[in-house]
Amino acid sequence: MVNYAISLDMIFGSLADPTRRDILDRLRYGELNVGEVAEPYQMSLPAISKHLKILEQAKLIRKRKDGKERIVALEPAAMQQAADYVRQYEQMWNERFDRLDKLLKEQ
Repeated sequence: MVNYAISLDMIFGSLADPTRRDILDRLRYGELNVGEVAEPYQMSLPAISKHLKILEQAKLIRKRKDGKERIVALEPAAMQQAADYVRQYEQMWNERFDRLDKLLKEQ
């Protein structure tokens, strides 16, 4: 249970940053090299590398070497873990919204 909580903390902590969310969104379309990842951002390569390290530690991405290039790819298993956690609360919120909707219609 502790490892599960720690990994969720890392996942949600990683997702808290808009740059990292954007990087993940761009990786949905396929692998990119680190230079391609960095291209649209007005920040240094070391800053992008730091974002990538955080994503990698949360197991949201994986990096591999291809010659001299570092290739970055999405790792969907960690995202699935976060989705499963959030999904636990989906039914509760849907039930509450249904009750609220019913109450509003009655008034």
